[in-house]
Amino acid sequence: MTQTTQKSRPWLFRTYAGHSTAAASNELYRGNLAKGQTGLSVAFDLPTQTGYDSDHELAAGEVGKVGVPVSHLGDMRALFADIPLDQMNTSMTINATAPWLLALYIAVAEEQGADVSALQGTVQNDLIKEYLSRGTYICPPKPSLRMITDVAAYTREHLPKWNPMNVCSYHLQEAGATPEEELAFALATATAVLDDLKGKVPTEAFPAMVGRISFFVNAGIRFVTEMCKMRAFTELWDEICAERYGVEDPKFRRFRYGVQVNSLGLTEQQPENNVYRILIEMLAVTLSKNARARAVQLPAWNEALGLPRPFDQQWSLRMQQIMAYETDLLEYGDLFDGNLVVDAKVEALKDGARAELAQIDAMGGANEAIAYMKGRLVESNAARIRAIESGETTVVGVNKFTTSEESPLTTGEDAIMVADPAAEADQISRLHAWKEARDDTSVQAALAALRAAAKSGENLMGPSIAAAKAGVTTGEWAGVVRAAFGEYRAPTGVSQNPSNRTEGLDEIRAEVDRVSDQLGRRMKVLIGKPGLDGHSNGAEQIASRARDCGMEIVYGGIRMTPSEIISSAQDEEVHVIGVSILSGSHIPLVEQLLKDMIEAGLGHIPLVVGGIIPEDDASRLRALGVARVYTPKDFELNKIMGDMVTLVDAA
Repeated sequence: MTQTTQKSRPWLFRTYAGHSTAAASNELYRGNLAKGQTGLSVAFDLPTQTGYDSDHELAAGEVGKVGVPVSHLGDMRALFADIPLDQMNTSMTINATAPWLLALYIAVAEEQGADVSALQGTVQNDLIKEYLSRGTYICPPKPSLRMITDVAAYTREHLPKWNPMNVCSYHLQEAGATPEEELAFALATATAVLDDLKGKVPTEAFPAMVGRISFFVNAGIRFVTEMCKMRAFTELWDEICAERYGVEDPKFRRFRYGVQVNSLGLTEQQPENNVYRILIEMLAVTLSKNARARAVQLPAWNEALGLPRPFDQQWSLRMQQIMAYETDLLEYGDLFDGNLVVDAKVEALKDGARAELAQIDAMGGANEAIAYMKGRLVESNAARIRAIESGETTVVGVNKFTTSEESPLTTGEDAIMVADPAAEADQISRLHAWKEARDDTSVQAALAALRAAAKSGENLMGPSIAAAKAGVTTGEWAGVVRAAFGEYRAPTGVSQNPSNRTEGLDEIRAEVDRVSDQLGRRMKVLIGKPGLDGHSNGAEQIASRARDCGMEIVYGGIRMTPSEIISSAQDEEVHVIGVSILSGSHIPLVEQLLKDMIEAGLGHIPLVVGGIIPEDDASRLRALGVARVYTPKDFELNKIMGDMVTLVDAA
């Protein structure tokens, strides 16, 4: 290995951030930039991601919780106040409403006097992974694909430095994907988009558009495997670009990716250990020069506990800066070229990914294989959880080495940041003021033009930008999209048929049989996902394990209102209700659900709640009448199953 003649440039330093209000998030962004962050990564709240204004009934309790609310041009203006967009590289984690948020961003840039053609950044804009793992989709696959490629075609003409899509395998790994599945499902998504894009750009411009597709990946704790996965990604993508699309220029075949390292593995128990996990996971995407990330954002050590403080985000930023500026990593070429062990692992991963890709292609591509891929993810996640439960996989502080000193990092009132309880009311008040001040004639004309474009097949970006400037809101834009293209409910991946994984379940199955005999029918559990939170991995695993324990399950997927849960509980005559909420909106949603249960005469049914729930909130939920509260530390699903049997037996 020889030292390079020129030191490599460091990757972009980002922190995924946004909360409460646009003004509060702007203050956070400017503070992070002052600390040496070199790019922005914007987190939007769930109403914005799913196309609802902050005052919509489904937005109640969700405003500003997992990101920043952006309901109109005024919010976007406040979000980027005093941040020159033509000097920034901005990543926006937005999918179903990506055309709209990009339209707002362009409108603000024009107001700043920026040269729009100089804008740099990315909209994630990956709907297939939303169907599979994250749940912030709106429309069915076909019109969703159209909107993705509308953005791509528009940026080719007007924003030549912008990445119109970020194929996101990050959430696939969070949903349990094996490395081979993460490789294959992400690459299948990319080919689905490029196949559709071919008809929207001139033939001579297509290779450059292939070069504009970027990726956003995950890096887990098995960092040797993850590093080999990144090398496999680069080689497979080069192969696909050359063989499937005939791209001759090597620079257009380059695998360009950003990364956030794994949040799934962050633990509530001994959370200080997460600092080491984050650092080790970063090695997978920085050590190999030929497969190095172009942008890195790291989670904060205490994200399994709640909302990180500015200090926690700074700690993760400093980790990147120390790696880039204090070590000699960037002074050398690739450290792994010619390594026999690495080469063998890379080839094995590529072979596994090619087999999955062949299966997906045989089904007609990613759009047609959504149910297949979702089922694979649920099964792979079940295998991951079982390995932790059995001790086959060691998680330090969770299933081994659990004796622990009390951490001074997690004590005190300000150990985690709490979302401003007044932020939602403030946001709604400003939204109403915005609507009152705008010119309604201009708004209606802009919406009419958007409807016409949706119907005719015209590219939606131009009418969306016009709508942004006219004062249209996020909910109004998405309302046109819903009316034109319809809504969609993705497959849950949870089969009604029991699996063959019944090892260690004999005792629980016998108890389920005993209680079912006493009831005179099979014990039945309803698993619900109230609110807009689409992270369904936990709910899917609870439903699957309950099924394998011999219970009947009722699971309808994400985004159920409390009234829909009540109706389902009545129709199905269930014996226990379990709800999963990871967005931080557990208090208002559970309060409403308990109120509705009592009014419907279902107050006798035990309610259990799972999510990222601080202990103070858990105590409050129990005081309200919740029978059990589970958080990420409760990883033993069989114990949860036993609790549900006990609750039904007592009832």
